[in-house]
Amino acid sequence: MRAWRALGWIALIAVALFVLHVLRSVVISIIVGVFITALLLPPARWLRSRGVNRALSTAAVFLGGLLLAGAVITLLLPPTVNSASTLNASLTRALNDLNNLAAQIGIDLTALVRQAQDYLAEQGKSLATGALLGVRTAVEIVVGTLLALVLAVYFVHGGDRLFRWLVELAPVAARPRLHESGAVIFGVIGRYIRGVALVGLFNGFFVGLALWILGVPLALPLAVLTALGAFLPIVGAFVAGGLAAVVAFVAKGWLVALIVVVVTVIVQQIEGQLLAPQIYGRALDLPGAVILVSIAVGTLVAGVMGAFLAAPVAAVVVALLRTRDVTEGGSPAPAHA
Repeated sequence: MRAWRALGWIALIAVALFVLHVLRSVVISIIVGVFITALLLPPARWLRSRGVNRALSTAAVFLGGLLLAGAVITLLLPPTVNSASTLNASLTRALNDLNNLAAQIGIDLTALVRQAQDYLAEQGKSLATGALLGVRTAVEIVVGTLLALVLAVYFVHGGDRLFRWLVELAPVAARPRLHESGAVIFGVIGRYIRGVALVGLFNGFFVGLALWILGVPLALPLAVLTALGAFLPIVGAFVAGGLAAVVAFVAKGWLVALIVVVVTVIVQQIEGQLLAPQIYGRALDLPGAVILVSIAVGTLVAGVMGAFLAAPVAAVVVALLRTRDVTEGGSPAPAHA
């Protein structure tokens, strides 16, 4: 019986993964909508506690979020455009220096560039196909984003009612467990999103401040990229720091690039050893190897978005397993799970 039960669970998991893969666009939109809800629901609840009704509180928090997003975009565009020309000139100068150095040691980079151009010309058909796929992907991203925003509006306005309605569809004996699991899932997601936002602000502020002091082009966009890298644990910090170092090397030379690397490592150590454990708590209490494997699996299932969602999904699964173990042991599940 145990063997048949194990085979049944394996088949159920395989079918669930297949369905998730086929419907990954809709599933990702739902998950992103829940993430946005976890970020905006606390201020909405605060407004409701002050006597504001559901409709006005929902409209207020989403209007504030849209205004904040618009302000960030407006703040980013001018320095990005102005710094792009400076970085382009620095990149041209660096390539010329590299070409001169290669010529001195007998390497013809011009021939290598020409060969690369010929190869790209031969792959024109493949590139055109890739462009069509890129347009399709862009459409999917736009539709998925709109669906996530609409779902987030609905969740903030009446997500508790929807959850109660869904729980009432289940057998009576299973309802208490579903209520408990729902509280655990939303609690972990809420702490994860708010924690990532705070950690990202910390990293982006200090790395961006260092880049600005050193006069590195694109300091503000790189700071924002560093902040967004917090949503991709371990990997995001490495990618954002490496990109900042490359830009610093091209624009200012190896010494400034080395300083950028040192500052990035120091900020990451402070964040990883002191700040993150206090902010996340048990919301992301996962070994590094588990996070990396989760990101790899998420990437295979749903691409870049799957990589960003892998860590919180893994944290939710671990929290549910811990809650089950505590509950089966006869003690109530911890409120902070």
